[in-house]
Amino acid sequence: MKEYAPAKINLFLDVIRKREDGYHDLGTVFQTVDAGDTVEATLREDGEIHLTYNEPQNYPLESDLVFKAAKALKEFAKCNLGADIHLTKVMPLGAGLGGGSADAAATLRLLNNLWNLNLSFETLESIGARLGADVPFLVRGGTAFAEGIGERLTFVEPLDLPEGAALLIATPLDSVPTKDAYAGVPKSGPDRWEQYKAAWNAQDAAQFKAAQSQSAKSTIPQFLNPDSYFNAFEISVFPTHPLVAEMKQKFIELGADVALMSGSGASVFGIFKTKELAEKAAAVLKPISRYQTVTKFWHR
Repeated sequence: MKEYAPAKINLFLDVIRKREDGYHDLGTVFQTVDAGDTVEATLREDGEIHLTYNEPQNYPLESDLVFKAAKALKEFAKCNLGADIHLTKVMPLGAGLGGGSADAAATLRLLNNLWNLNLSFETLESIGARLGADVPFLVRGGTAFAEGIGERLTFVEPLDLPEGAALLIATPLDSVPTKDAYAGVPKSGPDRWEQYKAAWNAQDAAQFKAAQSQSAKSTIPQFLNPDSYFNAFEISVFPTHPLVAEMKQKFIELGADVALMSGSGASVFGIFKTKELAEKAAAVLKPISRYQTVTKFWHR
């Protein structure tokens, strides 16, 4: 049995406040993309969980989110079965694309089916919340508003790129420790996030009305012009990681209508009017990239 683990980007990300527990309240829009790892599993009757990889990983098995997800689901469901799990890893580590969290989410879906547990998405999301802030969203994927540390989700009508457009994701030859990104990020308060949500809802209502009369295909809401794509972590990351800032600037110079860092970095994504433009940009950026893909938004 096999499960795809699509990664994510953040179309908007603001850091609202630091909480008493040391975590931060965020306001973000998650979007899954058609790029990711693959998790496969076969049933074991002895209850053991074994995990292998397509290539060696530089971390202990016990810290792997796939292994943790399998153990968490097994414990929650009080399941006596086990699994041989194989992870085909494609996505880069420390890239702001949620690769490890996507693997955990895919593992929850996969073992839910393999073990015939019949748990709902909501239950899997609750289990995933114990593993990482991005996991609950990635259990289901699509397009969603996330608040708190990322666990409070509001799923919205999935977005598609405009017809003919393409998404380029590139990870520079750099990585950004999450704690460093948080250390210097300004806490903005709730106003910008609330204004963003209000603008989205107003545009969404207008689009729905237009769709009723014109059968218009859902695309990125028009209010999402380049100035509306925002990531507060760029403020803390760019001064200390100039290669990430350089990559975003090159995206714009190479014709991206929109360019933004994803998550806490270091990946940058850009939306281009055509796949050809995106592929030309990818070729130029290849010497300073450790990962890149020309792709599209993903939803079920």
